[in-house]
Amino acid sequence: MAEAQNIGSEAADEARPTRLRDALRKARIEAADRTGVVVDLRDAEVARLEILGEALDPLFAQVPDSVDLFDRGISQGETPRLWIDVVAHIVMGRDKRAYRFVQDTRFGRILIAESHDVPDIVDAVTDYVARRMVEREHAMVASPIAVPVQAEEPRRRSRFWPFAFGFLLGVFALFGVALYASLSSF
Repeated sequence: MAEAQNIGSEAADEARPTRLRDALRKARIEAADRTGVVVDLRDAEVARLEILGEALDPLFAQVPDSVDLFDRGISQGETPRLWIDVVAHIVMGRDKRAYRFVQDTRFGRILIAESHDVPDIVDAVTDYVARRMVEREHAMVASPIAVPVQAEEPRRRSRFWPFAFGFLLGVFALFGVALYASLSSF
């Protein structure tokens, strides 16, 4: 009897998810599948993008804090988007099940990757992040950050010569005024 309970508890342990996070993810996927077909497609899109955002957490945890290129977040506008950085984001495809990773360029929007599978999109985002970080490194080497150079202290001018010139100018001006006054009185 005790052996049967042990076998039953082992089977329950195997059936139970290893972590609550995995169980929540599974429940969100199921809810997103049901919601995507039956109720509100927009909420399903947001739920799917949140799932993808959680899958991207380990990638962005590896990005150094000094790199401020990436600003992830879900915008909940008319078309929900998971932003990777200022120019790249992920939207749901027309069937509301496919992820579309796109980048806005000055020549229009380009499709980087499209897939129904989260790992495929995570791989595409990983490659994109790596490329952006390498571009940043090249830009930093090409135009290094200007380090403020302390300007040379200006040479102290002697204050004697301007004083002497002003003094002499005043003396001549007084002499001229005195001469004019003496000549005009005659």
